[in-house]
Amino acid sequence: MARVTLQTIADRLGVSRATVSYAFSRPDQLSDGLRRRILEVADELGYAGPNPTARSLRLGRAGALGLLFSETLAYAFADPYALGFFQGLATAAEEAGVGLLILPLPHGDRRSDTVRDAVVDAFCVVSLPDGHPALAEVLARKLPVVVVDEPYVPGHPFVGIDEPAAGAAAAAHVLGLGHRRVAVAMVGLHDDGHTGWADRARQEGAVFAAMRARRGGYQTACEQAGLDWDDVPCYEVARNSREAGRKAGHALLRLDPRPTAILTNTDVLALGVLDAAADLGIDVPGELSVVGFSDSAAEEAGLTTIRQAKQEIGEAAGRLLLSGAAARPERRLFPYELIVRASTAPPPG
Repeated sequence: MARVTLQTIADRLGVSRATVSYAFSRPDQLSDGLRRRILEVADELGYAGPNPTARSLRLGRAGALGLLFSETLAYAFADPYALGFFQGLATAAEEAGVGLLILPLPHGDRRSDTVRDAVVDAFCVVSLPDGHPALAEVLARKLPVVVVDEPYVPGHPFVGIDEPAAGAAAAAHVLGLGHRRVAVAMVGLHDDGHTGWADRARQEGAVFAAMRARRGGYQTACEQAGLDWDDVPCYEVARNSREAGRKAGHALLRLDPRPTAILTNTDVLALGVLDAAADLGIDVPGELSVVGFSDSAAEEAGLTTIRQAKQEIGEAAGRLLLSGAAARPERRLFPYELIVRASTAPPPG
């Protein structure tokens, strides 16, 4: 059977191809009776409508934003911070009447063809490691781009928080309570799957810029309090999961002398550290203080944390892309806030 096209319908009705096209794309240009007749004939002939990909190429727009991030889709829909950010971005997209094309890149996935083949009008890039080939492909497309959290790309808008200052605020809180045996549990330093102790060289060579900067804030606050950063143990995990936080917590709490405060760079890891303390019968906050980051899964657990405006950050990124402001290299930093709850207190003794 020959393929049914707009021209097939036009020939059947004795009208122009443009008239048939208007029935699908610009119905206000036709009378109700003519449009109804065109749609009836289209249905009789089995015509489903114009090819959306071909139409987007003709119009020069796809009606969708590409969301590129360095995690699996399953993780993204389970992580509290990611969900809040997605909600904000989706709100901006819905207001503009466009869709979202989600392009996940799990840790270690160095492909760029996902970006090359994406039919989108703009890209929102979230938390890619330095030098990822997908980012180079995004920039080569010459479409509007906004980067969220990391990496910082000169000449393109950036949305996030002041990571070094936020990290310093988290560390300064426990230091101000009198803690001097401080330890750190972190995810997002590298994308090589490593879990274990992270020495200073590995910390400073982290490929995720935001986590590198956040850790730098911890170091700055500790050194200002008179601590030698090389004496602050850092345990790195490959995945941001509660079980990974539990593993990190067990490793850190087996140290002698045992830390009296543990800083974590996500709330999910902090919850795992609390699990480890419970396993070992260590009282929080009597014997151990724990601080999270992002305030996305913290309130119910009474976790002290740094609050990020995750939904507002998502909305801002979307509006920058949709308003045309992505052509300007704006650097927009949102406020953060230290939220003190029941997981921190002065050290024992």
